[in-house]
Formats: sequence, structure tokens, C-alpha cells
Amino acid sequence: MLTRRSALAALGTLGLAGFVPGAEGAGLRPAPAQPDPRLRAFHMPLEAARHTRTFMQWPVAASVYGRHELERVQQSIIDIANTIAEFEPVVLLGADTSRSGRKSGLSGAVELWDIPTDDLWCRDSGPTFVVDGKGALAIAHLRFNGWGGRQRCVHDSHVAERVAARLQVPLLETGLVGEQGGVDHDGAGLLLAHASCWVNANRNHLGRSEIAHRLCQALGGHEMIWAPGIVGADITDYHIDALARFIGPGKVLIQVDAVMDPTDPWSRAAHQTLACLKRVRGMTGRKLEIVTVPEPEHTRSKAPDFVSSYINYYVCNGAVIAAQFGDSRTDGIVEETLSELYPGRKIRMLNIDPLGESGGGIHCATQQQPMGV
Repeated sequence: MLTRRSALAALGTLGLAGFVPGAEGAGLRPAPAQPDPRLRAFHMPLEAARHTRTFMQWPVAASVYGRHELERVQQSIIDIANTIAEFEPVVLLGADTSRSGRKSGLSGAVELWDIPTDDLWCRDSGPTFVVDGKGALAIAHLRFNGWGGRQRCVHDSHVAERVAARLQVPLLETGLVGEQGGVDHDGAGLLLAHASCWVNANRNHLGRSEIAHRLCQALGGHEMIWAPGIVGADITDYHIDALARFIGPGKVLIQVDAVMDPTDPWSRAAHQTLACLKRVRGMTGRKLEIVTVPEPEHTRSKAPDFVSSYINYYVCNGAVIAAQFGDSRTDGIVEETLSELYPGRKIRMLNIDPLGESGGGIHCATQQQPMGV
């Protein structure tokens, strides 16, 4: 199976830095050089803030997964959508929904929108919603180019603009190519990202300080925390949402074992990110509050490059939807930790191993629309 990780070797570089595939996948167009000045009035709320709905995407790229694996991945998308729909409205994007009908097993509470998709990673190719001080909604357009041109995105590169058109909300240019899974915001002005997936010529020909400036402008941030990350070890160039997430202003959760394994590049990178977080003082001038959870030791799936990220959970209205991997000890630790960090919310732990085998998780497959006016 061609996963997000293994696609790196198999697909090479379809795109070029600063470019996104055209509507028919046949051409490339340059990303605009300058951000829309209207972005200054907007910010991306913390994920735990109230949502209007959750967006997800229906994967159809058999060339990426193979038929059998595609069916397993599609079932995981159904399971996640059905679970979230118990707590808030869910829209599943996909082509020809009026003709293909409701997916087998999909809850009647999940709404289908006829917007064509290639793959399931709505966090990366879907709309990044921002709101202004009056509650007006817009989309900060982080242009998606298939993770630096590593995977074809004939439809996915247009999902954000098509959702904006259907909702009739402004699509505001950020002047950046990248994915929202590669940056996190604490809702109060502090941003966190791995430089490996932004300061990277497969996406942006800009310096680190300019990229930080544009990300802050896009999401309503004031300060950027850069950690090194890893270039080229997976298709995303190490998205931060697989490792560390803000729980609230000045408070961050990170998945890292107590002792670094010097032979494991992922362990080294995680500890580098942890070290960066320990050096930072938040917007109040205080050190960040850092909470850690361990890596699972014994997972059900033995697939190579299996992504066993507890951090890749999704916060919806009244619940936290997270992965469990079959390690009763660490699954239990994470469930208890999430219950403490998100009091009043139900914790739902799902078996989404097909997504982990494909290089992602629940957060990667979802995108929130914050409550606006």
C-alpha cells in the first residue's frame, strides 16, 4: 500500500515550491506573493471553542491505497464521522453524492456535500476557518500542493475555495503554501510549528522570519515557536499535530518518552521540540505549562511506518475523539490525561488503525468550522 509516508519514495516531486496543481492536474500556477491585508482582522480560535460543524473528506484515490486498503480507510472515515455526529453536525465532502447515495454504514446525521475530493486529509487540504472580532467568518487560504508535490491533488487543492464558495465566505490569501496540520495555535497569539514543513523549498521560497510573519497574520498570532522537525522522513515533513498540541493559552500536550532513543530520528526530533517548548515563555511572560503522554509500546498494527499518535485527536462540541492502539497501559494513561485536560467532555477512543497505517490520524481527517455569526 502506498501510504503518506511511503509516497515520498514512490511519487518523487510532482510539484514545485510555491506552486499548486491546476484544476485538471495538468498545470502549475504560482501562489500569490502577498497576503490579503484583511487577514489582520481575523484569528483562528482554539479548536476547543464552539463549532458550527466538522468537515471531513471521502477518500477515493485507489492508486494511493489499493482497493482493499481503500475500503478499510473509508470505513475508518465512516466510524469517525458517525462518532463526531453524536456531538455536532458533520459534513462529508465527496463527488457525485446525489448519484452515489449515502455510504454504507454512514449515519443519517452526516450531511453530504457534492465537492469532489481525492483523499481524506481534510486538516491539510480543507478550509482553515478564521473569525474576526464581530464573529464574521472567513477562510485563510493555505494553498495545498500535495505535501510539496508528493501526491497528486487534482481535487483536493480546490477543496478550500469550493467550500468558501458554497458558504459564501471570503477566501483570504495567505501567500503561503502548506497545510494546517503543520501549525498549531493556542487561541491567544502563540503558534507552534516544525520548520521542516514550512521553511522548505518544496512549499515556500521564503525565509523563516517571513513565513512566521505570514503564519501569524493568517491565524491571528503574535509569536512563533519554531522547532526543527525532520525533512523528508515522511510525506508531511513532520506535521506538528502528530507530536504536540495546544490545550489552551500557554499550555501544550506532547507525546514523548521520558528517555530519548539516540538511534531513532523521531525520538530525537520529539525531544528537540520538547526542549524548544521548555525554553519558551508564553504571551503572559510565564513558561509554558507542558503535559506529556508516552508512546504506545505494543500496538495492534505491525505495519511499517505506523503512526501511533495519541496527540492526533480531535476536540468537538462536548467530546474529544482520540485513537487507541491496543496498548492497554498507554491507552488508559491517555484517556485519563485527556479527561483531566478537557473536563466536562466525553472521551471517545476509536480503533482507526487503517489511518495510522496510512500515515495519519483523526485530527488529520477533520477540520472544524468555528461558531460565527
